[in-house]
Amino acid sequence: MPVPPTAAGPVPARSPGTGPAEAESAPAAGRPVAGQTLVNGVTTLSGLVMLALGVWALVWPRDFADFVRFDYSADYSEHFVHDAGAFQIGIGLGLLVALLWRDALAAALAAFLVANTIHAYNHVIDLDSGGRDADPWLLGTLSVLLALALRQRLRQLRYVVGHVRPATTPALIPFVEQKTVVVTTHRRDGTPVPTPVSLAVDGERAVIRSYERAGKTRRLRNDPTVEVAPSTSRGATTGPAITARARRLDGAESLSAARLLRRKYPLLQGVLVPLTHRIGRAKTGRTVHWVLTPVASKPD
Repeated sequence: MPVPPTAAGPVPARSPGTGPAEAESAPAAGRPVAGQTLVNGVTTLSGLVMLALGVWALVWPRDFADFVRFDYSADYSEHFVHDAGAFQIGIGLGLLVALLWRDALAAALAAFLVANTIHAYNHVIDLDSGGRDADPWLLGTLSVLLALALRQRLRQLRYVVGHVRPATTPALIPFVEQKTVVVTTHRRDGTPVPTPVSLAVDGERAVIRSYERAGKTRRLRNDPTVEVAPSTSRGATTGPAITARARRLDGAESLSAARLLRRKYPLLQGVLVPLTHRIGRAKTGRTVHWVLTPVASKPD
């Protein structure tokens, strides 16, 4: 039986992984998949219900046992209910992560890591009610191995866990699954100013995010020509740069760019950066988005 691409290695840049809402994640994706809203809604609801039941079983085990009519008059085991809660949390988390992450193996590893770690903790606190002395060590060792496997899988994915769109121009193919890029803008006197940013590709264009009063925003208004190069998270370039022209987006185009970034970076650009911008809006101004279109190089 052939091994699915998502289980065998990182998703190729030319054929990015798809997920539950991929067809709705970008403006160039075409018509939405029929019934996708139903799939996403049921998955989200199921994940939240499982998380809630898991927390209930962990924190209030006797109330949970009463709710499910577990006869604890003779056979009640609080440790058993705790373990049920651990794996309910794992199932719920797996369902929710699967909506956000494009890689099935990474999502499964993350969910099982959380469930097994809670399971190990249960065996520590429940030694007097069903756990064995060796269990916490065995389960803890498994959690360490799971964490190492998840880290390696994320490295294979270049730490880009969200859904990506394919590039239809060769210049942008190296950036499809690139986590961080350096965008070099220019001051009025021509001095280059490199800035590490997140970037999402969609066909013949790429989008980035900034805020109204950022120096980068002012420089782009004065000179929309930029250089874009793959980089580490600290801004050290790791590949050749391309030249692109920047155009500020407004209205529906800006919302579309925000969706592209949120889909590629669910936590960073879906939660942390928008929250930071919102908290600092009085000082930094509102969030702005730019589209970058590669400039064809002139023949020698």
